[in-house]
Amino acid sequence: MLEIIYQDEHFVAINKPNGLLVHRTRIAEEVKTFALQLLRDQMGQRVYPLHRLDRPTSGVLLFGLHKEAAQLLMPAFESREVEKSYLAIVRGYAPEEGTIDHPLKEETYKEHQAAVTYFKRIATIELPIHVNRYPTSRYSLVHVQPLTGRMHQIRKHFAHIRHYIVGDKKHGDWRHNQMFRETLDSPGMKLHAWKLSFVHPFSGKHTQLTAPLPPHFKNICNQFGWTELIK
Repeated sequence: MLEIIYQDEHFVAINKPNGLLVHRTRIAEEVKTFALQLLRDQMGQRVYPLHRLDRPTSGVLLFGLHKEAAQLLMPAFESREVEKSYLAIVRGYAPEEGTIDHPLKEETYKEHQAAVTYFKRIATIELPIHVNRYPTSRYSLVHVQPLTGRMHQIRKHFAHIRHYIVGDKKHGDWRHNQMFRETLDSPGMKLHAWKLSFVHPFSGKHTQLTAPLPPHFKNICNQFGWTELIK
């Protein structure tokens, strides 16, 4: 059963687990189970996805419960009026805050597209664990707000500034991924769609949805003493 974190007569939101595709895709044709199908079966009705999350990313995923709801809210996603907030654990001591303004190329476009990500560092830790050429390993917990919506934007942007997201197999650093998996017993990518805020098109009220951290992310935050910082 998918974890439902919000539901009214117009919308439903789930806390998507890591590893689950949002919908069927030619990139992973072998996968037979995806969030759209599971939620449809769980709700016993058709649902309309309003945005997407990468397969290894967990967190808030919002659907319309009828066509009109999806049509009314979709423009807010397209115009970036919906505010998205993520939590991530990255390699190294990230700057206290910053804006990554770095165009990205997507498969469907020939040219690079504007891409902007704002972040703020919440906490840091230094572990007495040798990973690469240094005797210790440093990591940061960051709050991230993508101001545009390019594919893999957050993952690519943190790779661009060399603060790779832990657990990211495609854009990350395999040595740190391996250490988290084998030494800290913490598999999975440490990128979580934490909050989603929007103006409800039917009530006009500001609505904020929050998705609890998945176990592997929550457990490592407990180990690092970060739990109280993200409530």
